[in-house]
Amino acid sequence: MKPGKVSESVLKRSVLKYIKRGSDRIINGAGIGSDCAIFACGNGFGAQAVALFALRRPADIYYPMVKAANNAACGGAVPVMALVTLLLPEAAEESGLREIMKEAAAAAEELGLSLAGGHTQVSREVQCPMACITVTGTGERLPGFSGKAAPGQDIVLTKWAGLEGTALLAERYGEKLRTRYPLRMIETAAAFKKRLSVIPEAATAAKSNVSAMHDASTGGIFAALWELAEGAGIGLAADLKKIPVRQETVEICEFFGISPYELLSGGCLLITADNGERLAQVLEEAGIPAAVIGRMTDNNDRIVINEDESRFLEKPRSDEMMKI
Repeated sequence: MKPGKVSESVLKRSVLKYIKRGSDRIINGAGIGSDCAIFACGNGFGAQAVALFALRRPADIYYPMVKAANNAACGGAVPVMALVTLLLPEAAEESGLREIMKEAAAAAEELGLSLAGGHTQVSREVQCPMACITVTGTGERLPGFSGKAAPGQDIVLTKWAGLEGTALLAERYGEKLRTRYPLRMIETAAAFKKRLSVIPEAATAAKSNVSAMHDASTGGIFAALWELAEGAGIGLAADLKKIPVRQETVEICEFFGISPYELLSGGCLLITADNGERLAQVLEEAGIPAAVIGRMTDNNDRIVINEDESRFLEKPRSDEMMKI
């Protein structure tokens, strides 16, 4: 199989078919467009999400930490604790492990999480440290929140497409990018890393009677839109010109010859609501950039409109990061 997240068809026939609820306490489990598992917990509910990441350097552990927290928040929960599982190569040293955990503790504190445990192991089978983060959140039942979009609802996007990928590329390839772009632009792009949490906008949206939230991550905005529609079993129409993209992302994507719409977009939250303009206004008032980019439809067509042209969204492919 190709590197990256497995394709939707493989996921359906070789993974999801074997996942069964097995308990009436499971409210929502794995599925296309489902960011977390939701289970009954006391008078409310709990949400649990997992993220995996290869650590090129200790600070990279922030990425799976924020992704898992974002996914739990998309279930309408407040992320409260994280478990850190580390798989290390034989060449790893204790000093490196210590640095990873320092970064994990700092990331957890920034995201409002408690590090509650995990597992650490050395294996001959891995070439670089791998981190698996499990985040658990809790919450109360939200009025109108089903986790699935409905026909006729507006699609609201927070922040900017390609946010996470831009931050990663600026961090990893800063010297190469400096051959074309000024240092200030590269530093601004790398600082996008501090905008990757969607916990604030998820909490704000949850108070506005939204029906669904989906974290845009691997495969970018186009993949997230497809998953949002596929999870609800309906269609959508999105306006390409209304999808916000930062100029730093445009420049970096041009440098590498990739698309900002199919680039890692952690930090962007897709939300469906009956009144998207009002929701976008509420988010803006809370200091969160937001825009209405389209609408859910009552058919199975997933369309992106670019002025006078329309194209059908394809099933999510490998993220653009895989090309670099």
